[in-house]
Amino acid sequence: MRFIETKLKGAFVIELDKFEDERGFLALSWSAKDFAAQGLDAHLVECTISRNRLKGTLRGMHFQGPPYAQPKLIRCTRGAVYDIALDLRRDSPTFKQWIGVELTETNHLALYIPAGFAHGYQTLIDESEVFYQMSEVYAPEYARGVRWDDPAFGIDWPPCEQRTIIERDRTYPDFID
Repeated sequence: MRFIETKLKGAFVIELDKFEDERGFLALSWSAKDFAAQGLDAHLVECTISRNRLKGTLRGMHFQGPPYAQPKLIRCTRGAVYDIALDLRRDSPTFKQWIGVELTETNHLALYIPAGFAHGYQTLIDESEVFYQMSEVYAPEYARGVRWDDPAFGIDWPPCEQRTIIERDRTYPDFID
Protein backbone atom coordinates (compact mmCIF):
# COMPACT_ATOMS: atom_id res chain seq x y z
CA MET A 1 0.00 0.00 0.00
CA ARG A 2 1.09 3.53 -0.72
CA PHE A 3 -0.14 6.28 1.61
CA ILE A 4 -0.42 9.63 -0.14
CA GLU A 5 -1.14 12.49 2.25
CA THR A 6 -3.56 15.07 0.89
CA LYS A 7 -3.51 18.81 1.46
CA LEU A 8 -5.62 18.10 4.57
CA LYS A 9 -3.30 16.95 7.36
CA GLY A 10 -4.09 13.39 8.37
CA ALA A 11 -6.26 12.56 5.33
CA PHE A 12 -4.67 10.03 2.97
CA VAL A 13 -5.42 8.49 -0.40
CA ILE A 14 -4.30 4.88 -0.31
CA GLU A 15 -3.16 3.07 -3.45
CA LEU A 16 -2.87 -0.69 -3.53
CA ASP A 17 0.25 -2.56 -4.58
CA LYS A 18 -1.22 -5.22 -6.85
CA PHE A 19 0.33 -8.56 -7.61
CA GLU A 20 -1.13 -9.40 -11.01
CA ASP A 21 -1.11 -12.50 -13.15
CA GLU A 22 -3.41 -14.22 -15.64
CA ARG A 23 -6.01 -14.83 -12.90
CA GLY A 24 -6.35 -11.17 -11.92
CA PHE A 25 -4.66 -9.56 -8.95
CA LEU A 26 -4.10 -9.86 -5.22
CA ALA A 27 -3.49 -6.81 -3.02
CA LEU A 28 -3.17 -6.10 0.66
CA SER A 29 -5.97 -3.62 1.42
CA TRP A 30 -5.65 -3.37 5.22
CA SER A 31 -2.76 -3.71 7.64
CA ALA A 32 -2.99 -2.38 11.18
CA LYS A 33 0.82 -2.32 11.28
CA ASP A 34 1.11 -0.21 8.09
CA PHE A 35 -1.65 2.19 9.18
CA ALA A 36 -0.07 2.62 12.64
CA ALA A 37 3.33 3.24 11.00
CA GLN A 38 1.71 6.21 9.20
CA GLY A 39 0.38 7.52 12.53
CA LEU A 40 -3.19 6.61 11.60
CA ASP A 41 -5.79 5.11 13.90
CA ALA A 42 -5.48 1.38 13.17
CA HIS A 43 -8.13 0.21 15.62
CA LEU A 44 -11.18 -1.03 13.67
CA VAL A 45 -14.48 -1.69 15.41
CA GLU A 46 -17.14 -1.55 12.65
CA CYS A 47 -17.56 -2.01 8.91
CA THR A 48 -20.53 -0.81 6.89
CA ILE A 49 -21.71 -1.26 3.30
CA SER A 50 -23.79 1.42 1.59
CA ARG A 51 -25.63 0.36 -1.57
CA ASN A 52 -26.92 3.10 -3.86
CA ARG A 53 -29.33 2.35 -6.68
CA LEU A 54 -29.09 5.56 -8.70
CA LYS A 55 -26.44 7.80 -10.20
CA GLY A 56 -26.57 11.14 -8.43
CA THR A 57 -27.29 9.77 -4.97
CA LEU A 58 -25.64 12.12 -2.50
CA ARG A 59 -24.95 11.00 1.05
CA GLY A 60 -23.46 13.45 3.52
CA MET A 61 -21.94 15.46 4.93
CA HIS A 62 -21.83 13.37 8.13
CA PHE A 63 -19.64 13.03 11.21
CA GLN A 64 -19.86 12.03 14.85
CA GLY A 65 -19.03 14.29 17.76
CA PRO A 66 -16.69 13.37 20.62
CA PRO A 67 -16.29 11.02 22.34
CA TYR A 68 -17.48 8.98 19.33
CA ALA A 69 -15.65 10.81 16.54
CA GLN A 70 -14.89 8.25 13.83
CA PRO A 71 -11.80 7.89 11.71
CA LYS A 72 -12.96 6.15 8.52
CA LEU A 73 -11.43 4.23 5.66
CA ILE A 74 -13.66 4.46 2.58
CA ARG A 75 -13.50 2.46 -0.64
CA CYS A 76 -15.86 1.89 -3.55
CA THR A 77 -16.37 -1.82 -4.16
CA ARG A 78 -18.87 -1.46 -7.01
CA GLY A 79 -19.50 1.41 -9.41
CA ALA A 80 -17.99 4.85 -8.82
CA VAL A 81 -18.35 7.70 -6.34
CA TYR A 82 -16.93 11.17 -5.85
CA ASP A 83 -15.91 11.10 -2.19
CA ILE A 84 -15.48 14.25 -0.08
CA ALA A 85 -13.54 14.77 3.15
CA LEU A 86 -14.17 18.11 4.89
CA ASP A 87 -11.89 19.30 7.71
CA LEU A 88 -14.00 20.51 10.64
CA ARG A 89 -11.17 20.59 13.18
CA ARG A 90 -11.32 24.20 14.45
CA ASP A 91 -7.63 24.19 15.42
CA SER A 92 -6.51 22.90 12.01
CA PRO A 93 -4.79 25.16 9.45
CA THR A 94 -7.09 23.56 6.84
CA PHE A 95 -10.32 24.16 8.81
CA LYS A 96 -13.31 24.25 6.42
CA GLN A 97 -11.22 23.00 3.47
CA TRP A 98 -12.15 19.87 1.56
CA ILE A 99 -10.78 17.34 -0.88
CA GLY A 100 -12.61 15.22 -3.43
CA VAL A 101 -11.38 11.85 -4.67
CA GLU A 102 -12.95 9.61 -7.29
CA LEU A 103 -13.17 6.11 -5.84
CA THR A 104 -14.13 3.35 -8.25
CA GLU A 105 -14.32 -0.42 -8.42
CA THR A 106 -11.50 -0.31 -10.98
CA ASN A 107 -9.04 2.20 -9.48
CA HIS A 108 -9.19 0.46 -6.06
CA LEU A 109 -8.26 3.67 -4.23
CA ALA A 110 -9.27 4.20 -0.62
CA LEU A 111 -9.60 7.41 1.37
CA TYR A 112 -8.60 7.60 5.03
CA ILE A 113 -10.57 10.31 6.82
CA PRO A 114 -9.46 11.24 10.34
CA ALA A 115 -11.75 12.03 13.26
CA GLY A 116 -12.97 15.61 13.15
CA PHE A 117 -13.82 15.49 9.45
CA ALA A 118 -17.23 15.38 7.78
CA HIS A 119 -17.65 12.84 5.00
CA GLY A 120 -19.97 12.47 2.05
CA TYR A 121 -20.10 11.24 -1.51
CA GLN A 122 -22.09 11.39 -4.72
CA THR A 123 -22.55 8.31 -6.88
CA LEU A 124 -21.28 8.68 -10.44
CA ILE A 125 -23.07 5.64 -11.87
CA ASP A 126 -26.07 3.49 -10.98
CA GLU A 127 -25.62 0.57 -8.57
CA SER A 128 -22.62 1.91 -6.67
CA GLU A 129 -21.51 0.41 -3.37
CA VAL A 130 -19.27 1.92 -0.70
CA PHE A 131 -17.45 -0.02 2.02
CA TYR A 132 -16.57 1.81 5.25
CA GLN A 133 -14.19 0.68 7.99
CA MET A 134 -14.46 2.73 11.19
CA SER A 135 -12.39 3.08 14.33
CA GLU A 136 -15.33 3.96 16.53
CA VAL A 137 -18.84 2.59 16.97
CA TYR A 138 -21.85 4.30 15.47
CA ALA A 139 -23.54 6.33 18.21
CA PRO A 140 -26.72 7.92 16.82
CA GLU A 141 -26.97 10.46 19.63
CA TYR A 142 -23.59 11.88 18.51
CA ALA A 143 -24.37 11.86 14.78
CA ARG A 144 -24.00 15.30 13.21
CA GLY A 145 -23.85 16.81 9.78
CA VAL A 146 -23.37 19.90 7.68
CA ARG A 147 -25.24 20.71 4.49
CA TRP A 148 -23.73 19.33 1.30
CA ASP A 149 -24.04 22.72 -0.49
CA ASP A 150 -23.27 25.06 2.42
CA PRO A 151 -21.48 28.15 1.02
CA ALA A 152 -19.15 28.13 4.05
CA PHE A 153 -17.29 25.24 2.39
CA GLY A 154 -17.78 25.75 -1.36
CA ILE A 155 -17.65 22.05 -2.17
CA ASP A 156 -17.49 21.56 -5.93
CA TRP A 157 -19.67 18.50 -6.54
CA PRO A 158 -19.75 16.88 -9.98
CA PRO A 159 -22.59 18.14 -12.16
CA CYS A 160 -25.67 15.98 -12.00
CA GLU A 161 -29.04 16.10 -13.78
CA GLN A 162 -30.92 14.48 -10.87
CA ARG A 163 -29.67 14.23 -7.29
CA THR A 164 -31.21 11.96 -4.70
CA ILE A 165 -30.71 13.47 -1.23
CA ILE A 166 -32.68 12.73 1.92
CA GLU A 167 -34.37 15.64 3.68
CA ARG A 168 -31.97 15.62 6.64
CA ASP A 169 -28.96 16.13 4.37
CA ARG A 170 -30.73 18.88 2.39
CA THR A 171 -31.83 20.84 5.44
CA TYR A 172 -28.88 21.09 7.82
CA PRO A 173 -28.64 24.77 8.88
CA ASP A 174 -25.91 27.08 7.60
CA PHE A 175 -22.56 26.39 9.21
CA ILE A 176 -21.51 28.99 11.77
CA ASP A 177 -17.90 29.39 12.89
